[in-house]
Amino acid sequence: MNNGTIQQNIRKYSTAKKIGELLTNELKNDPHFYFFSPDETTSNKFDQVFEVEKRAWGLLKQADWDLPESANGRIIEMLSENVLFSVMTGHLANGEKAMMGSYEAFFPIVTAQLLQQMKFIKQSKAVEWREPMPAVNLLSTSTCWRQDHNGFTHQSPALISTLLTVPSNLANCLFPIDDLAAEEAYRFMMNSVNVVNLTTFDKNERVRSLTPEKAKQEFINNGATVYKDWSDNEPDVVFVGCGDIVGREMLEAIKIVKEDLPDLKIRFVYINALSYRGIGTSEHKLSQEEFSEIFTSNKPIIANFHGYPETLETILENYTTRGRLRVHGFNEEGSTTTPFEMLRRNAASRYDVAIDVARLARRTDLVEKYQAIMEENHAHALSHGEDMIQ
Repeated sequence: MNNGTIQQNIRKYSTAKKIGELLTNELKNDPHFYFFSPDETTSNKFDQVFEVEKRAWGLLKQADWDLPESANGRIIEMLSENVLFSVMTGHLANGEKAMMGSYEAFFPIVTAQLLQQMKFIKQSKAVEWREPMPAVNLLSTSTCWRQDHNGFTHQSPALISTLLTVPSNLANCLFPIDDLAAEEAYRFMMNSVNVVNLTTFDKNERVRSLTPEKAKQEFINNGATVYKDWSDNEPDVVFVGCGDIVGREMLEAIKIVKEDLPDLKIRFVYINALSYRGIGTSEHKLSQEEFSEIFTSNKPIIANFHGYPETLETILENYTTRGRLRVHGFNEEGSTTTPFEMLRRNAASRYDVAIDVARLARRTDLVEKYQAIMEENHAHALSHGEDMIQ
């Protein structure tokens, strides 16, 4: 295992800004491409798009501080997710591409429309004369794990669970771990037809986890990739991340466990795509044989998921037995609190994962140690408004 690779690169990158750059190029090169957003294009860090395209605006008077606007602008902002979604799907039905971005907590507003759209896609595929329709592409950011100021009202990954339980198998949920992985996810979305794609990512700057070559390899790997720099041969336990923030939290957990249990062998697997009943996309799911090769056939699996833990647990149970699984995730515990405290509140922090390992190793001393560290951070965060643990 060589976990120094990531640490050597101290520069940080924003996945949301990378997506904004890609959207900018799309608007520049495709005169038929539209970007739909509530009033959150700037706060979601997609605002580079305003360098090449204007926001649609009517005849109302403009203020000096308004963003570039015109009657025929192709950036459509309106504080009504329902209206935006309806207009976007009409645009897609004409065979022209589009994307919609929003806060994660507010995308569930269009759930009923999404379900109807999936029904339409299913039926339209049976109509011989109808051409494939560009994918419904949703960019979900300002996520539940980093709502430091908005709090509980802005914390909900519910749309992920909804899309992954619809038997039509017409939805993909993508979880790029960094900006390079997000670029690959973006390409996938733009090339997709007759499907719904929901891509979820943090908008804050982070250290990169991948090289460009590894990002490409990860995305064509049927949804699950072993991070060899963070993994041992013949592991005793398999760590799994699915979601950028919780995935990086698993890497921090590896450091902790390796320091206290140096002889324990760990494999780290990252899941970048989920679909109905499977790891991977709707057309390229991980097979049972591939699962056993990547996740082993019998070792304990400790997973950390961006959304509700039961959602990932249900998918993993299609490949293996429940007894192997310990799945962490968002447990509907929200607040206006610090980043680490948000993870601790939902039992999804690096120390919660380390406690799982300590219990497997029957090391009650380490369980107590990790619990004490979390309690110390909790007290510090309450007193100072910031985490001790970064």
